[in-house]
Amino acid sequence: MEKLYNILWLGLKELQSLMKDTVMVIFIIFSFGFSIYSQATGTGETIHNAAIAIVDEDQSSLSRGITALFYPPYFKSAEAIDADAIDSAMDQGHYTFILVIPPDFERDIRSGRDASVQLNIDATAVQQASIGAAYIQNMVQTEVQRYAGGIPANRSLEQGLVLRRAFNPNGTQAWFRSVVALGDQLSLLTIVLTGAALLREREHGTLEHLMVMPLTAFEIAVAKVWANGLVIFVSFTLSMLIVVEGILDVPIAGSRLLLLCGTAIYLFAAAAIGIFLGTVARTMAQFALLMLLTVMPMMILSGGMTPVESQPDWLQYVTWFLPSRHYISFMQAIVYRGAGLSVIWNELLVMIVMGLVFLGASIRLFRKSVLVLK
Repeated sequence: MEKLYNILWLGLKELQSLMKDTVMVIFIIFSFGFSIYSQATGTGETIHNAAIAIVDEDQSSLSRGITALFYPPYFKSAEAIDADAIDSAMDQGHYTFILVIPPDFERDIRSGRDASVQLNIDATAVQQASIGAAYIQNMVQTEVQRYAGGIPANRSLEQGLVLRRAFNPNGTQAWFRSVVALGDQLSLLTIVLTGAALLREREHGTLEHLMVMPLTAFEIAVAKVWANGLVIFVSFTLSMLIVVEGILDVPIAGSRLLLLCGTAIYLFAAAAIGIFLGTVARTMAQFALLMLLTVMPMMILSGGMTPVESQPDWLQYVTWFLPSRHYISFMQAIVYRGAGLSVIWNELLVMIVMGLVFLGASIRLFRKSVLVLK
């Protein structure tokens, strides 16, 4: 009972210390607020308000039909310019795309002769250029085929391919990016807070003060885990409700309670890694370098940025030892597919085992470090 009281007391002290750290509080709010939103919406899967101009040297009904294809929100309304203005307009960055329709274009199409249009692209806008070029090509081809009375673009094969997207019918990338960003911030902030809390005690000299008190290394470590884990857990929950579900309108298909339970379990594993790094490092600079060696691989190899199946075979085996890989799989199964406990129990079990192993190893290393200080 005395141990529980000490852990509670030390945890409350840690929470008070964290609340007084204005920079860290702002960092947490930013990471679970604006950062999640910007990662989900900052890189669109479609183009938006791309500036396009048309050089219509044909002045036919077909060329006017092509010009009418471009309107918001994907493109701005197409502007008509002369051929002599192409170079200066591209040099000054007025347009991302300039489509040139040559003379006699409609006549060639009606006669069945080969005809082509020219698309000039400002490739400095890399994302818009690559996606927009494919959009424009498909739009022009579809309009030409419609005008010529040929085979529609979506029936170019005898057997048409019908796509049906499961769990995300419109293919909205913000749904995927927001959940992955939330998982990445969870890993990053948990490790940063617990590791930094331990280093803060060492650099301020308060760790030695704790050593002269009737406290054990286990009590000190567990107190930091639960206190910092609680802050991250509350931030995660608010971000899920306000940013992901509220602002981004991402539907949660599965049980929110099961998701929060799995998140709490993962927090212990991530916090244990933070304790481990905080024990190994002697300064904040060393801790930052260790973060690059551990947290970045955890985020990259978790399956959020790239599917685990797309990684090299030998690397896939390595990812089995990363708790982030199992958490992202667990999280996506609940959020997207509405999976229940009967489906994700194995991922949950692996996270529990990893959490206990990491926590036990970290506390043991921390205990040795404390004994050296004594």
